[in-house]
Amino acid sequence: MRRYLIVDDNLPFAENIAEILCELGDEARVAGSAAEALELLRGERFDALITDMRMPKQGGADLIREAHRQDPGLPAIVVSAWTDEQDLRAAEQTGLLAILPKPVPMDRLLELLSAARRDALVAVVDDDAALVENLSELLRERGFSIVSANSLGAVQSLGCTPFAALVDLRMPGGPDGAALARMQQQFPDVPLFVISAYLRDGTPPVQGVFIKPFDTRTLVASLEQLHGAPR
Repeated sequence: MRRYLIVDDNLPFAENIAEILCELGDEARVAGSAAEALELLRGERFDALITDMRMPKQGGADLIREAHRQDPGLPAIVVSAWTDEQDLRAAEQTGLLAILPKPVPMDRLLELLSAARRDALVAVVDDDAALVENLSELLRERGFSIVSANSLGAVQSLGCTPFAALVDLRMPGGPDGAALARMQQQFPDVPLFVISAYLRDGTPPVQGVFIKPFDTRTLVASLEQLHGAPR
């Protein structure tokens, strides 16, 4: 049995999702605001957080950021009718399992929740948008949350500590290997996988090396083995 926290100022909407989850044998708590949710998080442990994006006083991105300060391993899903690009980018930078629209596709939400892994945030550091999207989709299917960086500057802005990171050696904003060196400096205990078509002599020791083009499913399997079964 899993326990979920659902946050939305539209309480009937949140209670409807909670009722469905409870009917399936899980537990769900409902909060009508970010402040109420954070109070619940101080005393309880959840397997995933489901939150609206725009709420009075404090929105979903800020809530997830604060929630991760209390519980860094908590998977988070944003469910929102708002599609403002700046808001979505702010939410994505907190490290998300997914962003879903309203009305919520319940089958998709249930799939994500059943696969969700705690302590499974993966940083994807690559400027190839198509590859990042493909990897992110595959990883989310297997329960991993994602945060991405498409330049050396974006790497320096990462504020959350990942469980593991996938890093291209050639990134905008610096010489080859600079992004990898920066990740090793910022997160010295995080396993790093190199994903690159430009391997250099003397690449520092890493968890694994995948030469582009590579089988993405093999990489996902390596992360699954490293993390273990969904928790």
